[in-house]
Amino acid sequence: MTTVLAPRVVARSGISRRHFTLTPPARSALLVGLVAFFVSFAWSWQPSYWGDEAASIMSAERSFSSLFGLLDNIDAVHGLYYLFLHGWIDLFGGSEISTRLPSAIAIGVAAAGTVVLARFFMGSRVAISGGLIFAVLPRVTYMGAEARSTAIATAIAVWLTVLLVHALRSGTASRRRQVTLWLGYSLLLALGMYVFLFLALLLPVHAVVVVVAARRHLLGRNVVAWLGASAFGLLLAAPIILIGTSQREQIAFIGRRPTVTVTEAAVMQWFDTIPVAIMAWSLIVVAVLVVFLRRSGLHRAGLPDRAALSIFLAWMVLPSAILLIGTQVVTPMYSLRYLSLCAPAVGVVIAVGVAALTTKWLRALAVAALVVVIVPAYVVQRGDFGKNEGSDWRQVAEVMAARAAPGDGVVFDQSVRPSRVPRLAMHVYPDAFVGLKDLTLTRSYAETGWLWDDVAPLSNVLPTVADLDRIWLLQYSGSGESRRGTDVRTLTLQGFHVADTTLLNRTRIIEMTR
Repeated sequence: MTTVLAPRVVARSGISRRHFTLTPPARSALLVGLVAFFVSFAWSWQPSYWGDEAASIMSAERSFSSLFGLLDNIDAVHGLYYLFLHGWIDLFGGSEISTRLPSAIAIGVAAAGTVVLARFFMGSRVAISGGLIFAVLPRVTYMGAEARSTAIATAIAVWLTVLLVHALRSGTASRRRQVTLWLGYSLLLALGMYVFLFLALLLPVHAVVVVVAARRHLLGRNVVAWLGASAFGLLLAAPIILIGTSQREQIAFIGRRPTVTVTEAAVMQWFDTIPVAIMAWSLIVVAVLVVFLRRSGLHRAGLPDRAALSIFLAWMVLPSAILLIGTQVVTPMYSLRYLSLCAPAVGVVIAVGVAALTTKWLRALAVAALVVVIVPAYVVQRGDFGKNEGSDWRQVAEVMAARAAPGDGVVFDQSVRPSRVPRLAMHVYPDAFVGLKDLTLTRSYAETGWLWDDVAPLSNVLPTVADLDRIWLLQYSGSGESRRGTDVRTLTLQGFHVADTTLLNRTRIIEMTR
């Protein structure tokens, strides 16, 4: 019996090995994905949390009934991410390293997908370079170390485009396989919009992909198939589209900000600093000039043809143009973070620019220069105050843990915009505030249908200070002097005086005693 079964076992084992062996392109994509993951993950735990991350964590830590009550009023467009983060925090805790880890993983997945996608249109070296350049862009390393949904949405955007190209090129496959691919496109499109509603900005880009990537003799059929799959995906996403539209006031803050100029967008949208922007745009211009003006040799150099490069240029330009024009014509809607999903195309076009340079030494010099200008931005991002222009809440928590005692009172400055209110330090670093009396709190955020706590002015709750000997004021240093002094004057009239003041990066901690 053994001699009969042994050949079968060996045969099955051989099939299994062949089945799980990665092809060289797959290995390259996997390696690029791992590099991208480590670049985003490295020191991601170092910067303090900031306001948007506080919204993620506070929402995720609610009970399900409280969370669904919140989503009924606001932030429904982030609901799926909050639900995911709720389970993630239950498993791995709410530290910076834990809550930012999913974004780093997503960047790795997006970088691998970028290599796979670019490989459809250009040589493997250029495709690999595109994935690596994407991984080190300042916008990518920022969102790869942030407890928000942007990185996950970017990964979905990349693989949705990969799936689209694969579906377009499967014209000779069986009908069942084609239906499966287009159905997968619909489902992934819907999922992407539940994660990030502005993923719909990819649809005009995908229209360009359909025209360029579809086989000419199947163009009409592919256009119909894509329109049907897109319509079905939008139908599946209709609930979040309707809810998001009804809650559009939540992005009203964009209208209160200064209008972003095209020049500012050219720098800040993906590159963060002027030196990075100059280097990146120079290589983008090289890519366009060489591919569109050169008549031969593109294939030998691994470069895409004009039509293929047009796909990635459209991915860079169309979503940005839609938001910029929409802001001017309809309502304020442009935000730098919304265009993060275009970063994969940016990485690929820059890689084409590098590959288009005439000599090996020029290419090496361009890559070295790009790394040199990116490193300072990366170092700043990974510093203690790398988020939101200097959030310092972890440092605030460290001071309070060292100096405050149970039974002390604490009052938070409420005069700044919600994402910078020092009160949020207590929610993202709660251990440092255990035992302190929150004097102005009227209702916890978990008991409201809103993101934040309900609070009262200090002057309305003066009886709560009667039996206290020490109160801590946490103030945003960017508040006006008159605003900062209001609570100090109020407590001075109650018999307190300023015993000590500590100024951190942007938070002032005032110790007041009787």
